[in-house]
Amino acid sequence: MRGRKPAPLVLTIAGSDSGAGAGVQADARTIHALGGYACTAITAITAQNTRGVMAWRAVAPALVAAQIDAVLSDLPIAAIKTGLLPGTAAVRAVARALARFPHVPLVVDPVVGSTSGTRFLGSAGLRALRRDLLPRATLVTPNWPELEALTARAVTTFAEAEAAAKHLADECGSAVLVKGGHAPDRRQCRDLLLTGDGRGRWFSSPRIPTDNTHGTGCVLSAAIAVELAGGAGLEHAVNTARAFLQRSLRANRLARWGGNGPAFPGTR
Repeated sequence: MRGRKPAPLVLTIAGSDSGAGAGVQADARTIHALGGYACTAITAITAQNTRGVMAWRAVAPALVAAQIDAVLSDLPIAAIKTGLLPGTAAVRAVARALARFPHVPLVVDPVVGSTSGTRFLGSAGLRALRRDLLPRATLVTPNWPELEALTARAVTTFAEAEAAAKHLADECGSAVLVKGGHAPDRRQCRDLLLTGDGRGRWFSSPRIPTDNTHGTGCVLSAAIAVELAGGAGLEHAVNTARAFLQRSLRANRLARWGGNGPAFPGTR
């Protein structure tokens, strides 16, 4: 139809979740639900379901880079997001592949491990992430445990979360969104956005009682990427993405699960 804006293209660089609750599958669902078009670069194959990760294997870094090059050399990607990057070599390969496209907004969801306890990124990988990729990011979206891993600081209170976020933002030069899902407050979920100019804004919303929380970080970061791809400012993108995630958590339209079900995206 004439006059309709084309769908913004978003590239997600992440692992595959066979249960489709997180990773590339959750990213693609979110991007499409918000009117975008998802392109993918698979970094790892996981055998997982709502109960946990049973097995996984990293994709060769050269093949990850080849996927990224294939997409970015041909398609007008308007935003990029990363999720699971399995190891130092993968981080470096992704950073090198993205270096030729410095003006495309990049959201980095620094996945260190799964909620069930599988570790994907060790200390060397975290150092590579801070040194090679985070300075390129438009926004980094750690939860409290990921923020602790990235900064080697304790994060058990909102004040500690803010201090650690400022440390990370100062070190990397990127904006940081600290997700408050792991905070002890059972009534409210509070997220902190620190922008590149040092300004901070707290976002607060009521906690939604549900076990369908698998992949919430993926949904949020993918939704932010879609908003940035459409030209939204950072604060607006975060606010809109948080609202979308809340609707997804409330929707709860899927069957009962053996473990933590996915935050199945609703519609805009």
